[in-house]
Amino acid sequence: MPLDNKTLRRYRSIGHHLNPVVIVANSLSESVLAEIDRALSDHELIKIRLLTEDRESKRAAIDEICVNQGAELVHVIGKIALIYRKAEPVKPHLSNIQRFSEQV
Repeated sequence: MPLDNKTLRRYRSIGHHLNPVVIVANSLSESVLAEIDRALSDHELIKIRLLTEDRESKRAAIDEICVNQGAELVHVIGKIALIYRKAEPVKPHLSNIQRFSEQV
């Protein structure tokens, strides 16, 4: 389900203060995808740094991550992608959405 503009703005403002939790250097190996899955399950909203110079390969990697993880792309700036996936069950002490909702 695509996110509406108001939700996207809110998630971008939360994501502004986050650091990348996963760095993709060469390819999307099984261990990298497993780490992205773990991070999304815990935090719901994460930043991923993609160390590639080619714009098309970066976009293809982001699309593959979103499809593979069932996540929504919130924003891309340079080599950083901000993605969201609702966690079931939500872990309030780990979720970036829950932790930063009071501050924003």
